[in-house]
Amino acid sequence: MTQADPEPVRLTRLAKRAGCAAKQPPDFLLALLGKLPAVTDPNVLVGHATSDDAAVYRLSDELALVFTTDFFTPIVDRPRDFGAIAATNALSDVYAMGGEPFMSLSIVGFPSASLGPEVLVEILEGAAAKAIEAGAPILGGHTIQSDEPIFGLAVVGRVDPRRVLANSGAKPGDLLVLTKPIGLGLITTAAKRGEDHLGAIEQAIALMTTLNRSAAEVLAPVAHALTDVTGFGLLGHLRNMAAASHVLATVWLDSVPILDAARVYVEAGFAPGGTHANRRFLASWVDYEPGVGDHEQLLLCDAQTSGGLLAAVPAESAPDLLRALHERGLAHARVIGTIEAATEPRLRVGRHAPEIG
Repeated sequence: MTQADPEPVRLTRLAKRAGCAAKQPPDFLLALLGKLPAVTDPNVLVGHATSDDAAVYRLSDELALVFTTDFFTPIVDRPRDFGAIAATNALSDVYAMGGEPFMSLSIVGFPSASLGPEVLVEILEGAAAKAIEAGAPILGGHTIQSDEPIFGLAVVGRVDPRRVLANSGAKPGDLLVLTKPIGLGLITTAAKRGEDHLGAIEQAIALMTTLNRSAAEVLAPVAHALTDVTGFGLLGHLRNMAAASHVLATVWLDSVPILDAARVYVEAGFAPGGTHANRRFLASWVDYEPGVGDHEQLLLCDAQTSGGLLAAVPAESAPDLLRALHERGLAHARVIGTIEAATEPRLRVGRHAPEIG
């Protein structure tokens, strides 16, 4: 008789909420941010006022630093994948500002009473590999005891202060480009519940561990506004862009890349709590065309982890940008909507893109 191998660690069993779906809902956060004192330092190019992806501080006419931090509980079961996804997600905030990450620190909460140190080693190894790939090695960090595993990074990047891409620069006439498909929250929730009968989690992991570096290299030189799609969902992050830019943003549902498994799982009721919270918050912001049903609204509000970049770009540049994104292997990249002038910021969801010409 040989002793049976121990059951592999399933990290998601130790987490009440997974990934970016564990974020506080947007209405909670916006109320808190509204109570913070205004930042008056003229070298702060981007602060908390516009709900952007990272802070930007100007050091000179040629150099500004991008600061961000992001961490969460396990969204997948394998420790190495968890570390890689968390690192990719945190690094994305620097790319979303048009910056280049160059160093990072780890943020760790670890239940050492229930998990062995080898699990944390694997988490750190997965994160370190993505950080090195991004050119932002992990140089240290901080670790505490916690009831649930928690992991993420604090990241520092650099950017030319004249080329910062905040979410406030969208212009009427721009087209909206999305670089990764949505539905990741639905798939990871189904997997956490043991209901991923389509085996979609591996595709989701591949997407969540794809750095947004290539997408940023294509989009940043020409985009007017840039953000990434994470815990507030596609419409939540587009809402922040529309509010900061004072524009009307329209999304064409049939143009949005949506993972096939997510369409199945939303009908099965696997939307995470963060997705439902996003939809409730956005109800007063979004005008849905008749026929856009509840499940489709949930897909557009789905809480993503390590999602793609969302850019407002000049309409004439969009074909060349899509071609370049596809050549970089970002096969799901699509034009998904438009930016228009408005007396007050608003979102609109239609079914089909209008005929042009």
